Amino acid sequence: MSGQGAEKEPDTPLGDQADGGPADSDQPAQEPWAALRDLDAHAPKFDFQGVNRGVAAQHVMGDVITGGKVENHYNFGGFGSEPVAGEIPAETLERLAEDFVSEGTVFEELLERLRHDRVIVLMGNPFTGRRTAALMLLHRLGALPVRALDRDVSPGGLSRQLTSGDGAVGQVLFDLAISREQPLREAHLLALCSRMRELGSYLVITTEVSPYVESTVAPATWHPPAPAAVLAALLPRRTGAARARELLALPAVAEFLSRERQIREVVQYAAVLAEEGRERIEGYSLEALEQQVQEWFEEAETPVQLREKAFLIALAAFDKGPYALTAELSDTLFKALRSTGDDTYQKPIPVFGTHIGKRLQKARARRYLADEETEWGPVTQVQAEFHDERVAPMVLREVWTGHPAARPALIKWLDGLSVDGRPFVRTRAAAAVAVLALTDLPSAMALVVEPWAGAKESRRQLTAVSALTLAHRIGAPNIPRIVDAWSTSVQDPKRCWVGVRALGLIGPERPAEALDALRTQARHQYDKKQAQGRVGGDEQVADELPQSVALLLLSEARDAAATALLPQLDGHASARALALDGFLTACERQDADRCPPLLDGTTRSAVASAAVSRFLQVALNDRRTNERAEDALRQWVRTADRNPAAESALSDLLPVLVAGPRDAARLVHLLDTLQGTDGRPRPAVTARLRTALTRPLAHI
Repeated sequence: MSGQGAEKEPDTPLGDQADGGPADSDQPAQEPWAALRDLDAHAPKFDFQGVNRGVAAQHVMGDVITGGKVENHYNFGGFGSEPVAGEIPAETLERLAEDFVSEGTVFEELLERLRHDRVIVLMGNPFTGRRTAALMLLHRLGALPVRALDRDVSPGGLSRQLTSGDGAVGQVLFDLAISREQPLREAHLLALCSRMRELGSYLVITTEVSPYVESTVAPATWHPPAPAAVLAALLPRRTGAARARELLALPAVAEFLSRERQIREVVQYAAVLAEEGRERIEGYSLEALEQQVQEWFEEAETPVQLREKAFLIALAAFDKGPYALTAELSDTLFKALRSTGDDTYQKPIPVFGTHIGKRLQKARARRYLADEETEWGPVTQVQAEFHDERVAPMVLREVWTGHPAARPALIKWLDGLSVDGRPFVRTRAAAAVAVLALTDLPSAMALVVEPWAGAKESRRQLTAVSALTLAHRIGAPNIPRIVDAWSTSVQDPKRCWVGVRALGLIGPERPAEALDALRTQARHQYDKKQAQGRVGGDEQVADELPQSVALLLLSEARDAAATALLPQLDGHASARALALDGFLTACERQDADRCPPLLDGTTRSAVASAAVSRFLQVALNDRRTNERAEDALRQWVRTADRNPAAESALSDLLPVLVAGPRDAARLVHLLDTLQGTDGRPRPAVTARLRTALTRPLAHI
């Protein structure tokens, strides 16, 4: 199934779906095999290592504050996020010089260029140390004192700020704003170079990578030193060389350096290592990550715009998915977030926004090419993923629990995703809700999962099933209890159907308990039909019961499931019917030309072999099921004509099905009268199977 390819169902505008409009209420539910396939193919591999906020099962997610709490606020280059104008204290420059690391950078080349040109535009990404590098260029050149210029200036008006009245030799302008309206032109730099020579001064301008720089301007690109080099240089100054070598050899340090790091985090980690608190050393990697996520969503503290916040949330849901899809759906979330508290907000969404490279850099993510499986075959796509696999669940948790005002918009967005025509999108919506359930089960159930379970759209119900299944996989508490209660419900057929389907998906962990719940609902349906006549019962629930039994019989827990199911053949009529119908549904499951899964299981397990033969014997001799059982055998024989493994398994199975002459005659007749596919002649394998059947039975 496609990661993006839509199923062959009519499309509906996402806005109608998100508002609970007519999405697919008349469409049949997706088959359980397809649902399981989509879950396995598209569910993200969330990393919850160390994530802690609230207490949920064995996972602790976030800050559970039981006493005092120490918060770290990073200042970069000795300044806050908005450096002010004025002379920079000499002691600040000296302190920065002590810790500055230029190994592996072009610092020396930049120094010579500044000495010659008098002006340098230092272009680099945020948090790469470009501000510190600018100050150190002036410091190493001896251009002191250093004055920071007011950044609220256009490129064309910068030269008017430059005066010699304060005696400054070094001038620095942090984060010059370059835009379409105020681009940086060659004429601006020529004027600045002339002015600097007149004053006998030097100027360094820092700015982010921008497309609005005239092609004749040659900015200097700043790339930071390697985090390992920075840590190796800083730590000995704080602890001594011998102790630094011991600390750098710690596994926690190797783990910290194995992930993408900002220089400010490395500098802080050197201080943490110097403190030598084991718990802090081992936990700092996660601490820095949590602080980054919180910083992204602190409105007053961060320059991340609302549209980019929406992109971060979408990337958390679609991590390692196609970038174009993530960007598309992030704008849908942006629209919902922007209208929060003001439904009349009609300002249009910009068609063109941040460049993909800059957007992913701010999100601490990367793009790469990968093959995406679709229903038309593999397709190469541009994918996007966070550098650190722990970020995705952390972002979802932070938005859900740290910013409750965003919940209505987030819920509306997830509602739209739950009925999207693309299985990948629906599965990722379910995975996002699973993380919310792990974080805050009561709210996630009440606000998302329960409304989906009771919805009229089959896709929304299926997404509720997927959410429960994935929540259980990642350790959310009490999911089996919820599923058991829903599957045995006699009041709400829609929720009951969701529970029954979910039992088939999470049941392999506890097959006996799952079958008990299915048997209870089968008895309820039987009694209801007996009381109300032929039209009684809940048809959709009744049809789903054997599907879930079949899922259990074809799972890794097939032996335990078969063992728990066999006694039902001698139980109540409803339990016997459930066992036989579930078994035959599993028999009918085909996988192209491969050996049918249930038949293949007989070659791998003596328990499975004995169970299959027993079920088939009963089904062939039951007036209600014998025709269906014979049809299943015919399909197996046709597959055996193309698959040697299936032929070998059938050769062993058929003789075991014979308890007397009547059984032998039935099977011989089935083989002798079997037609090939589409009216073709009898398959050649039937003669070989007939020989395999009759040779051991010559005495009968």
